[in-house]
Amino acid sequence: MHLIWENLVKNLTLLWTGEFKGFDEGNGEYELAKAVWEAIAASTSSASDTIPSAYGSRIPNIAKDRPNVSAEMWSFWTLYLGPVLLRRRFRDVKYYRHFIQLVRLLNLCLQFEITDNEIEEIRTGFISWVKVYESEYFQNDVNRLPLCPLTIHALLHIADGIVFCGPVWCYWAFPMERYCGSVQPGIRSRRFPWASIDRYVTEIAQLTQIKTVYNVIRELSLTTPRALPRGSISDPDYPTCILLPPRSPHRPDSKQLKSIAAALATRSKATMAQVNSALKTATVEEWGKVRRVDSEEGDTMCSCSVGTVAEDSRDATYVRYEMLVDKNARSKKKQPDFELQTFYGQLTHIYRIHFRDPCPQLRTDRPTTYILAAIRTCVLTDDDVDLDGLDIHFYTRPGALDVIDVTSVQALIGRVKETNGWAIIDRSGALARAQWLGEEDT
Repeated sequence: MHLIWENLVKNLTLLWTGEFKGFDEGNGEYELAKAVWEAIAASTSSASDTIPSAYGSRIPNIAKDRPNVSAEMWSFWTLYLGPVLLRRRFRDVKYYRHFIQLVRLLNLCLQFEITDNEIEEIRTGFISWVKVYESEYFQNDVNRLPLCPLTIHALLHIADGIVFCGPVWCYWAFPMERYCGSVQPGIRSRRFPWASIDRYVTEIAQLTQIKTVYNVIRELSLTTPRALPRGSISDPDYPTCILLPPRSPHRPDSKQLKSIAAALATRSKATMAQVNSALKTATVEEWGKVRRVDSEEGDTMCSCSVGTVAEDSRDATYVRYEMLVDKNARSKKKQPDFELQTFYGQLTHIYRIHFRDPCPQLRTDRPTTYILAAIRTCVLTDDDVDLDGLDIHFYTRPGALDVIDVTSVQALIGRVKETNGWAIIDRSGALARAQWLGEEDT
């Protein structure tokens, strides 16, 4: 934290604004005009409106309120906002590409798992990054030596630290500070605090091992299980999510029912006439929110059609979802060949369809519930090779409406306004992605 977010990134912004220890840009062209930096800072502040609160706290104006920008905020700005807001801002694109190289290396460092080849990539990558920094900022001028603080040299040792200690998420300051906070309640003796901490850590480790070995995590939990919000509903057919109020008092209109019927027909391989007939006796409800409960950090995703929006609310209606796409869809003579693809869009409706009786038309032999999500997809226009691999995407307009099973909706996404459209940012990472293993042989 102190190496990157409290020093390196802050120093780079000071260089870009001409405020680093009184130095000018020498023979370089890396300084941004005051109006440009103020526009970037204003966009940083306003971007919080279209980024869900699950992504972190609001970032203030980094030009006018810099002392109140925490290390966590600088981290989010560097990894997600900076690559978008700094595009086409420098007079020479090489400074932007140098910054993007830093972001790629930081993303590698922060991976949950890391391979030997990736460690070597980090080692050579930081060597290259420091050499370019010395050439473009320090400019190999002894009079500009203050531009090379110790934190620049320390970057060269990150790869060795990973080899000795493991992935940096285990010990960089954020997790360590939180761990210290969790240990603090274990101090029961002012006279012997260290012995008290030792006993607390040992007992927590023993309890964790017992939970894991005997699979009694819930039974031995020391915290009260979180109760479902009032008015929410869960269904055994969908154990990974719950529906949250508000709920519309009206049955969806005919146009919405047509979209629902098309989705159910595709799913059950029934005809539209059969599905429409079955829907006449089904309970069809529209809900305002759905929460993933398959992890402690499950996102709460909101429909943009049901409920009111507070003036200071943050947009939580845009999501990432996965769908199987037939690669041979345009060739009717070929067998379907499905692959899992990622899409982004705005969650417009959440439907719960409950069939109280078995429904032969849909091939069900018991009461069945379907929870569907209607999503207005974003038409991506990814054409910036500088951002390849950063999971940052761009779109300028909405596309078709996809009605899919709610389990295909993976996570909330954030958006950042651009001159010609929007940039999509996704913090979930590779471990949160669904995998398609193919159809099982029957």
